[in-house]
Amino acid sequence: MDSAQERPPYEAYAVIAGSFAGLLATAGALGRLLDRDPQCQTALDFAILALASFKAARTLAHDRVSAPMRAPFVEGEADAHDEVPVRGGGMQQALGELVTCTRCVGTWTAAGLASTQIVAPRVGRLLTWSLGAAGANDFLQAGFTALKGKANEPD
Repeated sequence: MDSAQERPPYEAYAVIAGSFAGLLATAGALGRLLDRDPQCQTALDFAILALASFKAARTLAHDRVSAPMRAPFVEGEADAHDEVPVRGGGMQQALGELVTCTRCVGTWTAAGLASTQIVAPRVGRLLTWSLGAAGANDFLQAGFTALKGKANEPD
């Protein structure tokens, strides 16, 4: 492998970061144009947004239902638990790194959900609260499974 292939795709990262900033600026401008105030959000709204972005990020980066979206950007099978972004640099590798990283895609989902709440509040709230409830369900299911396993351990 030569040094050109080993170099991270910084240009593609810059395009992705610029797109993120541009899309946020557009959402902010739309919110201003529509006279929507993002400052009216409460601590509860933030907590629900956190759960919703957790659930959306896990779904996008790991779940079978979103494997077709990840497939063009990963090596091998998109439904594998060890998905690896394609190599060779460029936008395909950068997007592969984005869609397989829960922290990375979580930033995008949080921004998208928050923007949707400002630009289209009814849809945004419905989507965010639905995903938030699904995220809380994930934690409750994991907690229940852990407690059940602990209760069934021999003394």
